[in-house]
Order: sequence, then C-alpha cells, then structure tokens
Amino acid sequence: MDWHAADLLPQPPDEAWRMAAGIAIVLLLATLVARLLRLRLARRQPHALLDNLNQRIDTWWLIAIAVGLALVAGRPGVILLFALASLAALREFLAGDVAAAIPRALRWSGFAIILPLQYLLLFTAPGLLFASLVPLCVLLVLPAWQWLRAAHGGPPRHLRPLQLGLLLCVYCIAHVPALLALPVDAGDTQRNGWLLVFLLLVVQVGDVLQYLWGTLAGRHPIAPRLSPAKTVEGTVGGILSACALGAWLAPLTPFTTAAAAMISLLLGVLGFGGGLLLSALKRQRGIKDWGTLLPGHGGMLDRLDSLCLSAPVFYYLLRFGYGG
Repeated sequence: MDWHAADLLPQPPDEAWRMAAGIAIVLLLATLVARLLRLRLARRQPHALLDNLNQRIDTWWLIAIAVGLALVAGRPGVILLFALASLAALREFLAGDVAAAIPRALRWSGFAIILPLQYLLLFTAPGLLFASLVPLCVLLVLPAWQWLRAAHGGPPRHLRPLQLGLLLCVYCIAHVPALLALPVDAGDTQRNGWLLVFLLLVVQVGDVLQYLWGTLAGRHPIAPRLSPAKTVEGTVGGILSACALGAWLAPLTPFTTAAAAMISLLLGVLGFGGGLLLSALKRQRGIKDWGTLLPGHGGMLDRLDSLCLSAPVFYYLLRFGYGG
C-alpha cells in the first residue's frame, strides 16, 4: 500500500488486518472484563471507578475506529483527522476567561488561518515552511503586533495562551500526520504508515498502561501537586511496558529491536513529560480536565497531551537520523 497516495480507500496490507484484529480483540476483552466487574461489584449502582473505566473503554473503541478509517483513507484522511483533533484541542485550550483576554481577530486568525495553513502544508512534503510557520507566528508576528499596539497607546493584551496553544495544539500535533511524508525508506512507502502506528501505539498504549500500573500497584506519587494520580510505580511500569511493545513492533519499522526499545523509552518519557506539562497548565487554571468531548478521558487535549512533546521529537529523529 502506498501511504503517500491520495487515493481513497487504498488496499491495506495483510499486517494491517492482523494488527486491527489484535487491537479489536484487546478492546473486546477489556469491554467484557469491565462490564463483568461493573455487574458483579457495582450491582447496577453508581460506581465512580468502574463507570469511568467503562467510559474510557467505550471511547477507546471510537478512537480506534476513527484512526483506522483515517489510515484506510490514506494521507488525506489522516491529515483531516488530526486537523480536526488540533481544532478541538485549541478550542479547549483557549476556552473560558483565557479566550476573553485575547483579541477576537487574533483568536480567530489562529483557528481560521494558521491552523488550516499548517495542515494544508502537509499535502506537499513538509519542509522549511511547515517547520517554521507556527514558530514564526508565535515568536515574531504576535510579539510585533503587541509592540505596534503599545506604540500606538493601546493597552497590553495577554497573548501567551494563544502562543502556547498554537505551539502545543497545532504545531506539535501536526507532526503526527507529517510522518506520512518523511523520506524514510524510498523503497518501501508502507513504512511511513507503520511509523505513525508505532508512535500512536507506543505513546497512547504506554499512557494507558501507566494508568493501569498506577491503579494496580501505585503507592508513591511522582508529582502530587501537578498530577496526584500519577505514581512512580505506574510511570515506570507503563514506560517499560511501552518499551516491550516498541521492541515487538520493530519489524514494521526501520529500527532494530534494541533501537525500537530505546526509542520507545524516549517516547514514553516524553509522553509522560507532555502529560505533566499539560497537567501543570490545568492546575494553573484550576481545572481538572480540558473538556468533556471524550467521556472517561476529558477533553481532546487530555488525550493528545502525551503527543505534544513526543510527536515532534520522533519526527525530527526520523528526519535527520533515518531519512532516505
């Protein structure tokens, strides 16, 4: 299958069907176990932990189906999916009192100009403009606007949330679909799709495993002020489990087994760091979740936080370390 092609519904390889079946089996088993626990322990009464677990699994079904359909649709489908995800995440990041402090014209320019342009650039091979568009807007254009406003006697406006939101929700997340245009292996274009799957599985499954390890064996909080639910045991167990998963997925990538494990370790640490960074921002605003779009998870940004640091690092590691 040519993952670069814009053809709608290209023919997936056999490995894709096997992986899809494996993910479906895991989700089906998780659904059955969670439903049985809910039936036996809660006995049709409200149960916060089990209700949240069932909501999380139901939402994972929707996420897996959405990502699967996007991959089957090819690069346009993947770009569209992550553009919509970025849009939802940016909307959550700039919600409430934060939005009121940002000039409406600048806020809407982020939604209607910068975000679409960043993803439109992915239809060509990402290059200098893709890598510099959002940083230039954040570091030059917005500060220049602020300076001009001050020079004409206008009151200062708080633009930092808009700058940070564009970096985290648009620039960083756009590096996930950008993987499909990397010249990693000129002789095997399927590798790009598998690299995207590798990133998503290692980071997102690692995030889930951190939650499970923390629930089962967590004793010592790792950052009680920022994220009370995260524990040392959960974090270490989840990252090491993600390393094992990455090593198992190595044959689908240009990595050796050892390299895949080490890269998975890096992605796990970066995923944890991204989650901690977004947790710190939530604590600053006095909120528990970024939104309610994904039942059991919170908002879109609650699900994407572990990709904010890991996706760009993985992209540039591949671009400069494995580029063809």
